[in-house]
Amino acid sequence: MSKAGFSGILKSAILALFLVGAVIPVSFAGQTVGRQSMAFDSEPLSIASPKGQTHKFSVELALTPPQLELGLMYRDSMPADHGMLFDFGTSRPVMMWMKNTKLPLDMLFLDQNGVVTHIQENAVPYSEAIISSGGPVAYVIELNAGIVRKLGLAVGDTVTSATISRKLSK
Repeated sequence: MSKAGFSGILKSAILALFLVGAVIPVSFAGQTVGRQSMAFDSEPLSIASPKGQTHKFSVELALTPPQLELGLMYRDSMPADHGMLFDFGTSRPVMMWMKNTKLPLDMLFLDQNGVVTHIQENAVPYSEAIISSGGPVAYVIELNAGIVRKLGLAVGDTVTSATISRKLSK
């Protein structure tokens, strides 16, 4: 191959790498911004203790794979009576983490009937430590840290919402 031919190929290769390098960060940044502004539907949710106390929340619904992945990441605040309900579709072991999550959270793990089977209090913001469900679960509720202790929520409490009720009636 001639020196001129090699030089032309080299220039084309460098230009191609430059263009690929320019496109990848832009598309990645677009995905990140899109995820941060993703829309979630919401619904009322109640948590009832065996003693008869009921606590009401408004929860956003994480139902699709992108919503399940994003969850409450990048949020700066959340009202005290709000949270997020993750619906995994079927009962299975679940692992959560706090990567890119600014808010400390309490996590309630629920079986297919909406019964709390495990609780993780005060999950640490930005932590990549795995938080295990401790067994098969169908749902996870994330609430502001401290709510579990403040309200006395416990394993055995029952959660009701339209999302959980729809699945129970099938």
